[in-house]
Amino acid sequence: MGQLTVRALRAVLVVVFTGTVFVQALMLWALVSGNDPEDGSLPLTPLRVITIVGIGTVQVALVCVWRLVTMVRRGTVFSHAAFRYVDGIIGAIVAAALVWFTVTAVNAPGQRDDPGVTVIMGGIGVAVLGVALIVLVLRMLLAQAVARDAEAAQFQAELDEVI
Repeated sequence: MGQLTVRALRAVLVVVFTGTVFVQALMLWALVSGNDPEDGSLPLTPLRVITIVGIGTVQVALVCVWRLVTMVRRGTVFSHAAFRYVDGIIGAIVAAALVWFTVTAVNAPGQRDDPGVTVIMGGIGVAVLGVALIVLVLRMLLAQAVARDAEAAQFQAELDEVI
């Protein structure tokens, strides 16, 4: 991975992380100040709490990606230490899907006249779970690469002894 690529990715991660912290702070401020509409048409308090938690899942994934990029740059990504960060990403994606299903459930009573919106939102949640499954498959590929790397190191050690 080139130096320019790593710097560009890290710049994007910093910008996104900073933006998520800003949005979380705004949601927390709105939650504490209690600026809900007078008619009670929207359940803003639960949605704000859900938003804060949902953004937290994004932040966990961003930190894990940062750590993996660091490991790639150092050439240590094909080790067992990488699994903790990949597992963190998978967990964050599953948590984000659960948060999305919670948003869907909170929004569903307001969609009685048009249940298609709730169905579409449920479908988006299933798609997010599909992304977690894709990352799980990539984790399995990483496990195979780590095993092959360890096997190659063992063969190299044996070859060095023979020579």
